Amino acid sequence: MVTFAPLGSESPHTSQWQLLGINLPRGRQHDGFMGNDERMRAQPWVDAATPPTPSSDLRAERGVGGYRRTTSFRTRRSQLSAAQQRTWERLWPEIGYVATSGHNPEAPAEPLDTHAWFGRDAPLVLEIGCGTGTSTLAMAKSEPDVDVIAIEVYRRGLAQLLSGIDREGVTNIRLIRGDAVDVLDQLIAPGSLSGVRVFFPDPWPKARHHKRRLLQPETVATIADRLRPGGVLHAATDHSGYAEQIAEVGDAEPRLTRLDAQADTVISIVRPVTKYEGKAHVAGSAVTEFLWESGPERTRP
Repeated sequence: MVTFAPLGSESPHTSQWQLLGINLPRGRQHDGFMGNDERMRAQPWVDAATPPTPSSDLRAERGVGGYRRTTSFRTRRSQLSAAQQRTWERLWPEIGYVATSGHNPEAPAEPLDTHAWFGRDAPLVLEIGCGTGTSTLAMAKSEPDVDVIAIEVYRRGLAQLLSGIDREGVTNIRLIRGDAVDVLDQLIAPGSLSGVRVFFPDPWPKARHHKRRLLQPETVATIADRLRPGGVLHAATDHSGYAEQIAEVGDAEPRLTRLDAQADTVISIVRPVTKYEGKAHVAGSAVTEFLWESGPERTRP
């Protein structure tokens, strides 16, 4: 069950809720960790007529050779339940895409037509690594006038989100399965996003794996390019080392400006507490959240 923490509530861990030194009221900052939430760390083009096979992962579907670069997610296989498979077959062709990695001659030359996909023009948010979609579903329900594209590598997580969309009757979510870097490069038009959410990306804690972290300078630069003026990059991590890297990379991007926790934003920054974050709160783990706003390029000192 998802709960929203009330503003102004007290907690013994209040001192740990911070936006790099800026205290956040509860409801805008929570303790949590990645857990078994199946949160991915990246995703990519799609042909709705050719959904992936139930038992294969993205690497298997793409054949020998795999990905053209280091990715920020782990290879994983999973089976869907019979009910999930039925929901997938019924809903995926309408609200899901499978993105392809690398230079695909069959990939479209133009970005996604989100007006046609959603059937309206509305502020557009991209969530990278939606996991099983707990936060995605709750935040989309709280903002029915905002359209959300959720990206995830793992099919089972997307299937769980599809089931939630079906159960709750939510109409403002679309799904992409694949690598987020490819999605940003190939499918998202510059200046088209009101927000990008990256909640608990894989921290890849070992030093030799840091190159696999999603929020590298190149990716953050692409995100800044895809945000419209006033658009928001909202990130959260429970890993202190990754928090330091995210802060450094985000602050170094000249088109992004750090926001105060109380700033007015074009999209909601109230993030629901998942059960996995609840466990982390009990364990005393701290979460650091980051907010940046897109604007004119700053002059470097």
